[in-house]
Amino acid sequence: MSFRVLIAGISHETNSYCDRETGLDQFWVLRGEQGIERLRGTRTDVGGMLDACARLGATPLPTTLAGASPSGIIEAATYQTLRDEILDAIRQAGELDAIALSLHGAGVVDGIDDLEGDLAGAVRELVGPDVALVATFDLHGNVTQEMADALDLMFGCHEYPHVDMYERGVEAVERIPELLAGELRPVTHIEHLPILLPTSTTLFGPARAVNERCWERECEPGIVDCTFFHGFPYTDTPLVGSHISATAHEDRELAERAARDVARYLWETREAFRARSLSCRDAIAEALAVEGGPVVINETSDNPGGGSPGDGTHLLRAMLEAELESACFGFIADAEVAEAAHEAGVGAEIGVELGGKTDSLHGPPLPLRARVRTLGDGRFTWQSPMLRGVRANLGKMARLEVGGIDVIVSSRRNQTFDTEPFKALGIDVTRYKIVALKSSNHFRAGFQELAREIVTADPPGLTTHHIEIFPRKHKPWAMWPLDEDARYEPERKVGREDR
Repeated sequence: MSFRVLIAGISHETNSYCDRETGLDQFWVLRGEQGIERLRGTRTDVGGMLDACARLGATPLPTTLAGASPSGIIEAATYQTLRDEILDAIRQAGELDAIALSLHGAGVVDGIDDLEGDLAGAVRELVGPDVALVATFDLHGNVTQEMADALDLMFGCHEYPHVDMYERGVEAVERIPELLAGELRPVTHIEHLPILLPTSTTLFGPARAVNERCWERECEPGIVDCTFFHGFPYTDTPLVGSHISATAHEDRELAERAARDVARYLWETREAFRARSLSCRDAIAEALAVEGGPVVINETSDNPGGGSPGDGTHLLRAMLEAELESACFGFIADAEVAEAAHEAGVGAEIGVELGGKTDSLHGPPLPLRARVRTLGDGRFTWQSPMLRGVRANLGKMARLEVGGIDVIVSSRRNQTFDTEPFKALGIDVTRYKIVALKSSNHFRAGFQELAREIVTADPPGLTTHHIEIFPRKHKPWAMWPLDEDARYEPERKVGREDR
């Protein structure tokens, strides 16, 4: 069955505790054929959509695809510009069979708590009920019934690290023929839980067990999809929490039963999600006690993938104080220091104030004397199973030698997904005892197999596991683990009426 599917999207994970709003200058925007050129063949949701179109003989019509690193609330004018671009492209596309949106689920705009619900609703209003409308989501979405009601199908990734975004993009497009033929008439129910989860990998542990419960529900006749949305706790809106999405063919009660079954299981096992947090000193001591290496220490609280600045100095300071040998750190974002290293050249010794330039929460700058070992332009291609084929551009980069530690400095912030930033600067991580990096869980896709052990350091930062430190002016009800009186009520709903 041949069909025309327009592909568009706005993806942003909004950390409302960031001081600065997110403007258009912080978004990457791919338009038209540029999107196909950049994303075809990548392990992304859009890469999956494009491959599915090729296999089905469908015609993809790429329009505006926009995204930004997690950061503060999106400026209203920025969202309006991107939203209008997408809507105008739909108007100009002529007759459409389907639209596939690449979304996140935790987007917040100044004046709009639910970016995705607003965008999906606007698209549905424009195209009417006969155009198939599907979307992919990040599992950290604070998803809403408004999103689900505007869409025919919503596909959240199941895995954290998000190694299955490609597969969810494939599935979104592959279900379109069933929608167009009337063979699939889906209804989706979103079940909300008053739970603020710390970042929790699905490779093992309680989040894995909840996923398995979802997959059991998907084996039931009539269930199309069941997804555990962890939610994004680093934002303050009435939509915050954890969520179970269940889709059934024509049967809303079946969808509700499936979602509530998984929700009850999550609520009953919530204590298993309490995070183990270590100070930097304790994390280093634990890493040194491991026989062999490499041992990865991830600084979860300064994860740019959750909105942190990526220039925090807490862990590196502790590593320097411990006088570590055979250690590397990849990487700290500091354009000023990267530029100084490039000006000085390889082999030069420079004095710098490294990191700590965004705020005081993530630690003050480190006064260092360092030798410039290697330099790079910050361009490489990620090889992690969740981003394979995606090109990176971190700006000027430098490898500085400080005592027994090799420190990579980038010009742009980004979490570390795999070993490619190290390789780009001549570092073979397998030859080091300790490998430090800034990420919460996505790094596991690139490091889980090669690390002797992984230890999490959690000093102060915007993505700390200590979510109780963040003020909550807009939470809709008592929430675990913040409130002792938190309780899960299956009939309770969250929507625009609660705002």
